[in-house]
Amino acid sequence: MADKRLMNLSRRERQIMDLFFAKGHASAAEIQKALPDPPSYSTVRTQLRVLEDKGLLSHIEQGPRYVYKPTISATKARQSALRHLMSTFFDNSVDGVVSALLEMPDTKLSDDDFIRLEQIIDNARRDGK
Repeated sequence: MADKRLMNLSRRERQIMDLFFAKGHASAAEIQKALPDPPSYSTVRTQLRVLEDKGLLSHIEQGPRYVYKPTISATKARQSALRHLMSTFFDNSVDGVVSALLEMPDTKLSDDDFIRLEQIIDNARRDGK
């Protein structure tokens, strides 16, 4: 099931969470600096507090500043987003998602990519997934 906390994020909240998934942890000033078209510092602090209230961030005090980190791993966030995408557009069909990816005109797979995909499929088959 998709993590509902991630489903209704605003564009800016999603940008902030993406930064945390890339960085691991950051202060409000670091997030503000990394955002495109950065809002004011107080706006960033407010958005961080909202994300914390939603259970997506936590913080620790380091001297005079708060350092925030995600409460959900990037892997879990990706899985949640993919589950939501699969249920919304592909009727929960794994082969539908994979087919759509492979049929995209700009998808270019190397021989190494095909070997890795074969290994993933073989492992899933062996593990009964």
